[in-house]
Amino acid sequence: MSDALLRAVRAGRTGEAAGLLDGMTDPERRLCLPALKELRKELRTEPWNSTSRKAYPTLHAAGAACHTGAAGTATWLAAADMRWSQASPAVLLHVLGDRERDWLGDLAQRLADRPSTSQVPYELMAGLVRLSGCPVPTTETYVIGWVEQIGSLWQRGDSVLDRLRQDPYTARLVAALFEIPEIGSHLDWLFGDGPESWISALAKLTEEGLLDREAMVDACVARLLRGVVASDCRVFLRLLTALEPTGDEERERVADWLALASHPASTVASHAREVLGSLALAGAITHRQLAEMSAVVLFRTEKKLVRAQLVLLGKVLRRDPASAAELLPAVAHAFGHEDMDVQERALKLVERHIGGIGTANPRARDEVADGAAQLSAGLRVRAIAALGLDADELAPQPHLELLPPAPEPVRLAPAPDSVVELAEEVGALMVSADTDMAVFERTLDGLVRHTYLRREELTEALKPTLARSWWMGTDRPHHSSDEYFRREPYGLEVVLAALLDRVRTSTLLKAHQHGPQSDPCVHSALSAVFNARLWEAAYRVRTDPMPFLLATPTWSSGFLEPDELVDRLAEYHRLGARPGEADFTQALLRVRRDDRAVSGAAAGRAAALGTVEGERLARRLLSEGPTTPTSSRRVSAERIVLELGELDGLPEELPLAFRRLGMPMSGFEARRYCPHYWTQVERQHWLAVVPGLREVVAARLVREVSAVAVEDVRGGAAVLPLLAEAEGEAGEAVHLCVAYGLGARHPEDRLSAVDALLVLAARGQLDAGRLGGDLGQLVRKGAVKPLRLAESVRTAATTGAYATVWSILGAALPALLAGLAADGAVPAARGMGELLAVGAECAERTGAQGEVEHLAQVAERSGSSRLVAQARRLRATLEQGVAA
Repeated sequence: MSDALLRAVRAGRTGEAAGLLDGMTDPERRLCLPALKELRKELRTEPWNSTSRKAYPTLHAAGAACHTGAAGTATWLAAADMRWSQASPAVLLHVLGDRERDWLGDLAQRLADRPSTSQVPYELMAGLVRLSGCPVPTTETYVIGWVEQIGSLWQRGDSVLDRLRQDPYTARLVAALFEIPEIGSHLDWLFGDGPESWISALAKLTEEGLLDREAMVDACVARLLRGVVASDCRVFLRLLTALEPTGDEERERVADWLALASHPASTVASHAREVLGSLALAGAITHRQLAEMSAVVLFRTEKKLVRAQLVLLGKVLRRDPASAAELLPAVAHAFGHEDMDVQERALKLVERHIGGIGTANPRARDEVADGAAQLSAGLRVRAIAALGLDADELAPQPHLELLPPAPEPVRLAPAPDSVVELAEEVGALMVSADTDMAVFERTLDGLVRHTYLRREELTEALKPTLARSWWMGTDRPHHSSDEYFRREPYGLEVVLAALLDRVRTSTLLKAHQHGPQSDPCVHSALSAVFNARLWEAAYRVRTDPMPFLLATPTWSSGFLEPDELVDRLAEYHRLGARPGEADFTQALLRVRRDDRAVSGAAAGRAAALGTVEGERLARRLLSEGPTTPTSSRRVSAERIVLELGELDGLPEELPLAFRRLGMPMSGFEARRYCPHYWTQVERQHWLAVVPGLREVVAARLVREVSAVAVEDVRGGAAVLPLLAEAEGEAGEAVHLCVAYGLGARHPEDRLSAVDALLVLAARGQLDAGRLGGDLGQLVRKGAVKPLRLAESVRTAATTGAYATVWSILGAALPALLAGLAADGAVPAARGMGELLAVGAECAERTGAQGEVEHLAQVAERSGSSRLVAQARRLRATLEQGVAA
């Protein structure tokens, strides 16, 4: 019998196998199980498209039937290897249907307890429940399967409502819906809207009494109270709305609505506010409860919610002036809102109803006065008059500009002492998406040092770390890694591959001698130098190891101290080691020459070494430092890009890879995509190629940084904080990069630009007039959108840099307002009102005075748009010179 069953299973004859199983006893079935398990192991090794795959459904059914324990059967049925070739639920119910009812109930519960990823068919679980008569399971797997089955309208002609009415377990399973965590993610797309939807059906069943109304409303409210997942909120809020709670039901749950008013989801908070607003207008909640609710809602950032609440408070105050003592202190919570319109609306309510607070309620008046201290400066003057305060009571404090501490260069830590520690750092760098220059340099130096001293020990320590690197595999063609490393060194990878003999020496020699095979681009002058050192280090690791690297910086800025370089050359001379050409040239570029006394002393020591490198270093230290090359602007469509002239003051006898550094550069010719578009990590090292010349780097990055604003590319502004922290002149290129970053599409890029802006200001290197002028031009050309710029400068201002931001906006606004003449036909770009609002707040807080060209014309335009209102506010502030 077992042989016949096995043949039927192999052939995929499910009907024959089911017939054989019907005639077997439990002991006979257990005897068949080992052979079925062996067949399962065999099939696991077969290709997916093999004809033997047809055996799986029959094997699935036979194995389930031959297990005599419910636990073993459940494990077999839910096995991952048979998940995509299962027997049909009807066949499984047939082969299992002769078991005892308790056994079938146990199996149903075990399958329902499986995670939903097990993909146990709902029809199987429901069939087992029906055969056993056991209580219906209420687990996530069973309930979600039930929901999907009920919603399969394309399989039957009836509706969701009809199927729910016919199902005897509807009440129990609906109750279970509210208990499953994050059930909304499964139900959101299934529930839908309209008369044939789940929402409509559940509301109808509640109306008919099949579902308990009080329990349904309570369950919806409870789920909203404890849920913050967006999909949960959408589903249960829609259901609650469809149930249409009565006035009495809403009044019974006032405490719940008060709690929901502070819900993270604005849709839930808005619904709770609407319910409480209706109750307030109907006199169903106390003024104290309304004040409690207002304190929560007015603290929220959603302007629509806050304004609606202020409208509600205004209606209640007009109807019952005696409520002012309790409600106006709540209105004062809006005085600290970031939106000036909200502040003004709240102040108007106070001005209109402050008389309702009699002399018997001094505490309420004091609370309103305390809140008035948060108003903007212009509104604070009105508050003083409305509240009858002494001007000294709300006298502003002198503005104190808050900027981050200016970053200072730090010394690089030495290379790791042990090969184990070095291997750990290599492993961290290999998996890191953000390679810090200092860490990279000390690790590269460590590889060179330990290769020179203890190569075998180092290779053994590195093998576990690099085991998953694709070029470590022995089954790949050897030439594939050579092709890979001939194009790019890929950071430390080429040095590691050379150390572990995974790339040919001839490949390393060609790369070392001739550089990259790709066409040159605007970045290649910097990347070629960076890559040349890596290819040279890899080649020397294989052929003539160096004792250490000469170019490892002393400081995180990329500079190398002259005395330290002299000491390294002296040690090379003592050891009889040959310096690497690229390594030594990079060291000459990095050596610090700003202190003439230190440079002169070090030059004497270098010349005394009597070596070619010592003489070259001495001449370098005594020569004049390079000056920032001249730059000029060119316009490309909506972009502004830069061209650089020749860079003088470079070391003599430059290797091939270094010669492009001094050539003129045109950002106008930069390609949209180049080999460096996908390797943004490398950019962190370019500033250390020519330390002190960040304009040379920034000019080569202008075009791709501009893409974050013009083309909505993500991540291109991540380099801006590094530019701001680097040494050297912060000129036209640096400021233009920051200007583009402030108009970036994505928030993380705008934050990078804000960080760069604040660092430049903290270091005293920010040219506010230049940056403001750039922003004015870029907004006029459409490269930067005013709304994005407003968000960026507001973020910068709220850190405490109000004077800095005003100095930038004061320079940018004339160009932005030039086309908006009084009652002119030129429409304002979206976000100009928000930009003026930030400018007005900064001017109020800093006591700025003076005139902004074209501002008066915009302020005199007819209407009460946000643009005109904020222009008037800014003009009034500048005329008054009010400081907050």
